[in-house]
Amino acid sequence: MSTINKLKRPAFWISFFVTLICAVAGSFLAQFPYLSLVGALVLSMILGIGLQLNTSLLYKANAESGFISNKFLRLGIILLGFKLNLIQLAQAGIKSILLAICIVTGMIFFTYWVSRKMGVERDLAILTATGSGICGAAAVMGISPQIKVTKEKEAQQRENEVLAVATVAILGTVFTLVEIILKPLFHMSAVQFGVFTGGSLHEIAHAVAAGSAAGPVGLDNAIITKLSRVLLLAPVALIVGIWHQAVAPAAHGTSRAKLPIPWFMVGFLITSLIGSFLPIPASVLALLVKIAYIVLGMAMAALGMNVNFDTIIHRGRNAFTAAFICSCVLMLAVLAASKLFF
Repeated sequence: MSTINKLKRPAFWISFFVTLICAVAGSFLAQFPYLSLVGALVLSMILGIGLQLNTSLLYKANAESGFISNKFLRLGIILLGFKLNLIQLAQAGIKSILLAICIVTGMIFFTYWVSRKMGVERDLAILTATGSGICGAAAVMGISPQIKVTKEKEAQQRENEVLAVATVAILGTVFTLVEIILKPLFHMSAVQFGVFTGGSLHEIAHAVAAGSAAGPVGLDNAIITKLSRVLLLAPVALIVGIWHQAVAPAAHGTSRAKLPIPWFMVGFLITSLIGSFLPIPASVLALLVKIAYIVLGMAMAALGMNVNFDTIIHRGRNAFTAAFICSCVLMLAVLAASKLFF
């Protein structure tokens, strides 16, 4: 069914408004202390999970939840590009970009390798690895469309997304608290601590929360370092799509020679360029980023409405353990790099 026809269906609008309420509520709750560590996207997913307590509402809202989790995800990622100021990244210098490349590349390969050694299935391993290496839930949701699956495996793919998001959200929150506790022990400058948090924590919200413990200078460096990792989301999505096509071409029924271009990531880069180089007021850019998080929150809420707890508990333990081990290694590696080079 075409997108236009879906928009005419009452079922779509039920799903739309239910997920919108979850997203707005998630953004509101994320403004409170402690809940800000969890982040608006994960809170929206939790509220979507909570809808499972109301089976009659869930039945009506679930009719078009797949469409919202798919299409709204792409729109949200495109709008999120307005948050990425390329001028600030360029001013930060080559060290921040090189550090981000090393972190993202090393973390993805290492987490994927450890996960596979612990028996985690391929698709879940790569989602967890990219979420840990780049920018948490947004990275998981941005990379997932590049992992093409058959109709029979779509439910399993949604479970993989939930598992990966939950893993990076929990670990990111834990390590945020750990790094704040470690701050006075290693006598880091504000710049070093900002680089440390931005380079090692999973979500943007985690980097902001931890980096602010070192004042405005620490916060600025945390955001710049974190956004340097976010910048790599588009090329990683392209590489993952090519890789997945090579290892599992039958999963999506297309030729190996066809390049899996993530067009929504092209949109992400275009909005980054627009926000960086066109004279758009800061208030307008802030509004566009808020809309991005609302749209992504709707996709996360739709995802949460389809969670199967038994399957997640059974399949998620090894993935969580692998990500925890790799997050410990990441924290120590970035700590050393921030002390040595910044």
